[in-house]
Amino acid sequence: MTGTRIVVDGNEATARVAHQLNEVIAIYPITPASAMGEFADAWSAAGRRNLWGQVPQVVQLQSEAGAAGTVHGALQAGAITTTFTSSQGLLLMIPNMFKIAGELTAAVIHIAARSIATHALSIFGDHSDVMAARSTGWAMLFASSVQEAQDFALIAQAATLRSRVPFLHVQDGFRTSHEVARVEALPEEILREFIPEELVAAHRARALDPDRPVLRGTAQNPDVFFQSREAANSYYLAVPNIVSGLFEEFGARTGRHYRNFDYTGAPDAERVLVVMGSGAVAAREAVDRLVAEGQKVGLLNVRLYRPFDSAGFVAALPTTVRGIVVLDRTKEPGAAGEPLYQDVLTALAEQWVDGATRPRVLNGRYGLGSKEFTPRMAKAAIDGLLEPRAPHSFTVGIVDDVTHLSLKADEAFTTERQDVTRAVFYGLGSDGTVGATKNSVKIIGEQTELDAQGYFVYDSKKSGAVTVSHLRFGPAPVASPYLIESAGFIGVHRFELLFSRDVLGLAAHGATVLFNAPFRADELWGQLPVEAQRLIRERELKLFTIDGDRVAHEVGLGSRVNTVMQTCFFALSGVLPRDEALAAIKAAIDRTYGKRGGTVLARNHAAVDAAVDNLHAVPVPTAGESAYRRFALVPENAPEFVQRVTARIMAGEGDHLPVSAFPVDGTYPTNTGKWEKRSIAFEVPIWQQDICTQCNLCALACPHAAIRVNAVPQDLLAGAPDGFKWTPWTGRDESLKDHAFIVQLAPDDCTGCGVCVDVCPARDKTDLKVKAINLEPKVAHLEQERANWAFYENLPYPRPSFDALDPIKASQLREPLFEFSGACAGCGETPYLKLLTQLFGDHLVVANATGCSSIYGANLPTTPWAQTAEGRGPAWSNSLFEDAAEFGLGMRLAVDARAEQATDLVGRLGARLGDNLVTALLRGADARDEEGMAAQRERVAELLTRLDALEQVSDLTEGERRDCARLRTVAETLVYRQLWIVGGDGWAYDIGFGGLDHVLATGRDINVLVLDTEVYSNTGGQASKSTPRAAVAKFAASGKSVGKKDLGQIAMAYGNVYVAQIAMGASPKQTIDVLRAAAAWPGPSLIIAYSPCIAHGIDLRTMMTHQRDAVRAGYLTLYHYDPQEALKEGGGQPLVLDSRPPKASLSEWASREGRFSVLARSQPERAAALMQLAEADAKARRALYEQLAAVHHEMPDKASGDAARALATVRTEPEVEA
Repeated sequence: MTGTRIVVDGNEATARVAHQLNEVIAIYPITPASAMGEFADAWSAAGRRNLWGQVPQVVQLQSEAGAAGTVHGALQAGAITTTFTSSQGLLLMIPNMFKIAGELTAAVIHIAARSIATHALSIFGDHSDVMAARSTGWAMLFASSVQEAQDFALIAQAATLRSRVPFLHVQDGFRTSHEVARVEALPEEILREFIPEELVAAHRARALDPDRPVLRGTAQNPDVFFQSREAANSYYLAVPNIVSGLFEEFGARTGRHYRNFDYTGAPDAERVLVVMGSGAVAAREAVDRLVAEGQKVGLLNVRLYRPFDSAGFVAALPTTVRGIVVLDRTKEPGAAGEPLYQDVLTALAEQWVDGATRPRVLNGRYGLGSKEFTPRMAKAAIDGLLEPRAPHSFTVGIVDDVTHLSLKADEAFTTERQDVTRAVFYGLGSDGTVGATKNSVKIIGEQTELDAQGYFVYDSKKSGAVTVSHLRFGPAPVASPYLIESAGFIGVHRFELLFSRDVLGLAAHGATVLFNAPFRADELWGQLPVEAQRLIRERELKLFTIDGDRVAHEVGLGSRVNTVMQTCFFALSGVLPRDEALAAIKAAIDRTYGKRGGTVLARNHAAVDAAVDNLHAVPVPTAGESAYRRFALVPENAPEFVQRVTARIMAGEGDHLPVSAFPVDGTYPTNTGKWEKRSIAFEVPIWQQDICTQCNLCALACPHAAIRVNAVPQDLLAGAPDGFKWTPWTGRDESLKDHAFIVQLAPDDCTGCGVCVDVCPARDKTDLKVKAINLEPKVAHLEQERANWAFYENLPYPRPSFDALDPIKASQLREPLFEFSGACAGCGETPYLKLLTQLFGDHLVVANATGCSSIYGANLPTTPWAQTAEGRGPAWSNSLFEDAAEFGLGMRLAVDARAEQATDLVGRLGARLGDNLVTALLRGADARDEEGMAAQRERVAELLTRLDALEQVSDLTEGERRDCARLRTVAETLVYRQLWIVGGDGWAYDIGFGGLDHVLATGRDINVLVLDTEVYSNTGGQASKSTPRAAVAKFAASGKSVGKKDLGQIAMAYGNVYVAQIAMGASPKQTIDVLRAAAAWPGPSLIIAYSPCIAHGIDLRTMMTHQRDAVRAGYLTLYHYDPQEALKEGGGQPLVLDSRPPKASLSEWASREGRFSVLARSQPERAAALMQLAEADAKARRALYEQLAAVHHEMPDKASGDAARALATVRTEPEVEA
């Protein structure tokens, strides 16, 4: 039986089956498995029913540990239950997994296998996570393709019900989970055959029920625990035969045949490669090619990894095999070998009868963190068996010049078929290129007889990062799980990429190239860099162009060129007749954007028609070259590491860097963001100095620190380039009298978001459309602004006193030490981080939760965290998603412990160091103001100088010498360190809430900044407990039915926590004042920063004014709770409301956000009811705050902050040196 052909990715293929075969689905987002939960939630919200006619109950939990606990409970109560996860999420489930397996409970967890965070976070695929769970007692079934991901979702469910052993169903993260391919869908009758009612009934009969009371989860003593643990052995022994039987039955019913150990290759093979997961598909291509050449080689694809059937493994091998190479997609440092390798060795030792002929076995590592694995790498591994001196443990796919374990691949070896069409598209995140390619695969796969496959390469940065889409299609099945190296079609959707990377390097001879460029066809050749022109002539490429940005803007699509470029691809490729192709594209538009309303559909339909009319061939002259060259990615004055490593990664050449290029412990330099000139803006802000009021709001609001303001002595501008703009300073700070005021753009770092223009209050009185800063086409200003920026970078910042200027001006005349991040254009989070560094950057330590802020803040190749000219700046680290608060507390404890040791040592050496210096050092240790800290730094410098001199003194005792050495290692902590814990609402409200609550309760001097986007922004926009009622989000497809948790009010209950709700766009002054007050408070603080996000469905150009409107409509109430008021003698009123009662309509404000308006279109009655409740929520919250603000409060326990710490610290007299 064959099913309907559909085009899906691995996540959707799995979720389709899981949703049909489960009654309860517990979910929590984690990349790359999140989409499975999103599909399940959306389908249940739409009323889609499972195999038994029920709508599965889908519930989101606060963490993967919570999801696992829910799964465990639902299973115990008799429901067929599943969840989806990967990486750290799977690790959080392990305790429950041991319990579920120990109780022989049928269950399936669907895994998109991903790296575990070690020296760095990687959201990409390998088997590190599932290998960490291999001792839990769960069977493990590995899929190699999208088709297998679907099929094995059924096999795993059928097998667990038959065996009672729970199953992990594993597909490779990204490589399979995100690959789009054509598959045969499983019809309902197949599902019913494999999930018979009697097995379901047996599962339910084991449910906890007071009508049949039993006891599970006992505590056992040494006399019986061991025996009980062995009692389940027979169930595990039965699993291989159960799965094998299901595979046979499945093959008979569908024609798709699988085995526990699937061998392919020569029947008399002497060399066999053993692998599992998607790597088996690439390896098979290599083996098929080598066998066709007459080589005696084979491939053994391990599908059922746990329980590992040693006898079955050996039986699957040809008896002629003399060498086996085992490839593992994981690394276990310190182990004798990787997991699959050790299982193979054990199987051979136990089951290979003739020890004299037992095959030689080698072990290789490949593909960590989604590193490419190609047929040529599989061939290199197989060829390793021909080399007698080959290392028993090796790597493929990298160059290991440290331990010299890497095998070299034959670059000439290829298995690409001639009947396959290959296309590659270069774009930027959020420009729609990836979505367009996915739609192209769907159109080809579902509306032609051709098979199709799509895969997408993007780093983990936010929108604006380079994306590369790989599309294959052909008359026979296409299943090559590796990147295209020679393409017949290249789509360059961002013309500027031609100057930063070799986007034409993958073009085959005679290939077609489509440019999105702002030039006429007869102009384009002269705008290409010389390197591209030479390659075009050499390979005889055929060129076409369209001004896709202009077309998209004219039809109202803004910067999204996907529909335009997709239409051009079909027009040029000829895969479908033009009329059919255009009709198919419009049908895909209707499916994709149908819920967004008629206007969106009409604009996209218009883009299809306009694209064809604006597509032109580009003539290629036989002679002549342009004046342009691909620019050097970093200048010669860049640091050595940046030139040697960072620049290569920026150029897309990270795969070619050897092991020796990298830090051994994951420690990287800061101050590198300024070298990554992405130049992705179409328009940039240009300053009109004659209109400017010097309010500094443009610099404050800029999400990427691409706009700077400064006030410098006018004589410093003597060497400024022609066209450098400035105007006399008009502020009231006398120290800046006769200074020049400057607003300067970093043109290659600007994203063109337009936030600066939106917030600018100054308008030309003769033309109100013209502001003091306006967006204009970048091309016309680029060279001038580059010269201006190069000059500006060397100007000093004045850092005026907050006593002399208003806080906006005072803060913005400080150098930001968070600049040019990879965040989305118009990001609502980054202005807060930038401001934090302007206030405290030179003494700031940041503990960052995993999330958007950790990705745009620390994703290679560069980081936006910067340094002053003196080399000071924020020190940053990330632990995990769930433990940021505890991680930050540990940092605070360490800093305090070192500072305490330093003060003790200074006291012990007082007679040697001098009483005046010692007294000043001890008094200055708590200084938090700039003047006091500067003086303390001078004292510490003097201390180090005196320590140098002391070490030369002959009469020092041994104890004093040790004290001098110890003091040198901790002396810097005598200067106060500002500790901030940073994370999003997914961390603070959900997965990390328990830890955050506990850390606040310690009373320690820590500050917490919650960047509240009200969704899990980093994983794609899933609902959190911060998501407001009535908003649609992933995991809340029919609108969130409960209100937002009031995190601030919870923290206020402690009484000694400084708490504030801020929204920079609503009140910049309050934002700055609150951050400064929180830093000055010697106890814990919690600052909740409202941060508009691309997931809200707003025009991010209005990100700041949208915050203002949110407060005016009563969606937010700004406030601060200052414990010092309650600590006063007689008490005070610690809660102060910083925003006025609302006057605007909340529902009208919400209608401007897609997350609210989408529900109004799809379910108007539910949307209206939820919005009514949301308005009631806002009114009730405001009323409660007003009541609390009126309360006079005296804190009964005066021991708060540093006082509490002093009471809690047991001080002992210093030891007397012997």
